[in-house]
Amino acid sequence: MKFRILAVWLVALSITSFAQVKKISTEEKFVKEVNTLAQDKMMVAAFNEIDRLNPTTIKELIMLTEIPAPPFKESERAEKYKQMLEEVGGVKVWMDSIGNVLALRKGTKRERVVALDGHLDTVFPAATDVKVKMKGDTLFAPGIGDNGRGLVAVLTILRAMEKANIKTNDDILFLGTVGEEGLGDLRGVKYLFAKSNINITSWISIDTDGTGGVYNQGTGSVRYRVAVAGPGGHSWGDFGLGNPHHALAKMINYFSDNAARFAPTAKTKTSFNVGIIGGGTSVNSIPFESWMEVDMRSEDNNSLHAMDSIFKASLKKGLDEYNTNRNMGPALTMKITQVGLRPSGTVDARAPLIQRSMAATQYFGITPTLGAMSGNANLPISKGIPAVTLGWGGKSANAHALNEWWLDEKGTDAIKLALLTLVSEAGLSKK
Repeated sequence: MKFRILAVWLVALSITSFAQVKKISTEEKFVKEVNTLAQDKMMVAAFNEIDRLNPTTIKELIMLTEIPAPPFKESERAEKYKQMLEEVGGVKVWMDSIGNVLALRKGTKRERVVALDGHLDTVFPAATDVKVKMKGDTLFAPGIGDNGRGLVAVLTILRAMEKANIKTNDDILFLGTVGEEGLGDLRGVKYLFAKSNINITSWISIDTDGTGGVYNQGTGSVRYRVAVAGPGGHSWGDFGLGNPHHALAKMINYFSDNAARFAPTAKTKTSFNVGIIGGGTSVNSIPFESWMEVDMRSEDNNSLHAMDSIFKASLKKGLDEYNTNRNMGPALTMKITQVGLRPSGTVDARAPLIQRSMAATQYFGITPTLGAMSGNANLPISKGIPAVTLGWGGKSANAHALNEWWLDEKGTDAIKLALLTLVSEAGLSKK
């Protein structure tokens, strides 16, 4: 989306990471469970296979990253990912009608379904150069981390489980989902829970940088496209007609001021951002339309609703004031369209999935931290289904930017950590 920006107004309370973290303790029973599992000979074999596969994993990370997957156009990458899952064997693989790639690995008891998710899409438009460039030992490319690395982690976990002949009590659903980013509005995961007949009971996303973060809270968001319309005309000959750009500027000013006063008083971190502005035909023309796209986020639904109310009231006040003071011609009109809604929610830190995630993190010598972020896990969390987002490992930065990079520094640890969490949650079967 950054490449369509005509103007950016960063009006968040502060410029911080999309994920906020905090420390929490892990119950001893889960530490013992996970440590015992990690030392099982099949798990040790799977860990060794992840290490052995690492050159292949990195090679495939480059290959997948170089297949463009812009918003709403993930099909080419999806077809390749489907083929790669099929080549592993041991799973039933298919693509649903919205474009998600699914691979079901059956358990021995089949009482539950644990999902392991990486998303297929990126934020970058189709014309973006996604060729991976290596500088020293670092890979540079848009989407190399978010979420190419998540996809190959999911694939490598399946390969390691097959190689080590790990069987689980529960079914495991390996996923490559569409529409996680931006205006995709979680359409892939929303489709799964609305239309699929698969009863997913636990959810693990691999969709954040580093190793050790355990994100059990979904940051909610609401997004709008606002269009202000008028008759348009010549900047000299029709001077005095309502100007949508001028009106929109007044509306943004009221919103920015009012929202900035509210944000520090909110129960939890709450942000707002006018990300894209457009409209107009030429420098000497009164535009017939001015539009913007706005994002508001909060870790608390009540605060998000309050910010939403401030937004709508500010727009109305700004437009009404502008129309009242115009010189001639018809009043300008406004259309507000909701283009995104991500529900928020929290999984209790004492839930088994979260405790197992933290215990697995500790097993690799990392102090676990709980935090909040916005992603596919928001949807199951909002439905009361235990869900967590884990890191893709290594070191990376500049997600959503052209200079995004990833470095393989203990990169396999995160994949092993996700595998350990997954098998712990699904239950190792001895049958």
